[in-house]
Amino acid sequence: MLDRDSTAQPGAVVLLSGGLDSMVSAALAQEQGYRVSALTIDYNQRHRIELQSAARIAATLGCDRHVILPLDLRRFGGSALTDEIEVPLSGVGADIPVTYVPARNIVFLSLTLAWAEVLGVRDIFIGVNALDYSGYPDCRPEFIAAFTEMARLGTKAGVEGEPFRIHAPLQHMSKADIAREAARLGLDAGMSWSCYAPTHDGAACGLCDSCRLRQKGFAEAGLPDPTRYAKTI
Repeated sequence: MLDRDSTAQPGAVVLLSGGLDSMVSAALAQEQGYRVSALTIDYNQRHRIELQSAARIAATLGCDRHVILPLDLRRFGGSALTDEIEVPLSGVGADIPVTYVPARNIVFLSLTLAWAEVLGVRDIFIGVNALDYSGYPDCRPEFIAAFTEMARLGTKAGVEGEPFRIHAPLQHMSKADIAREAARLGLDAGMSWSCYAPTHDGAACGLCDSCRLRQKGFAEAGLPDPTRYAKTI
């Protein structure tokens, strides 16, 4: 990370899941001159490796703060990531998959917004993508625009004329574009974690939607994927 005068920099909160997209989003925020505070939501997901990845990424980037906030969404269930529902391994389909966590980005962005208001910053970064993704409705540009308006109407800062800016710098990138951005930024893609169904020995399954999209992206970018996969497509 560049040595910057932190007193002269604006601050931003980055929603950091531990995945490739959120890692690149955080690094892009820094490249744009923001001091980054990272928020990771421990929603009691069935796989915990991404939390370790988030901590490693935040430390490597030198984030000002990194909060891992507990939120037990397994109490609700309703998703293959939070319930005893089998993760599909047959490929990316046309329908919203069972790995969709109900209203996840609405909940997570609301928490990110709350922390940003406490910190006195007005910029929020999220690594959503609407090209190479699993079709989740809370990753689309319309959602980001609607949430931005909600934040203007529903916060003290917003109604007092200090609206929040929700940055989604990867919104229109392919996964190959994102892999190239990681390389351009000098990031170690091996720090990030994408798999929805890791094996008992800690390898990525290679067959879930997220693994397939990641492999495809690195292949199309002509870059090596440092992930250890149990199987490859």
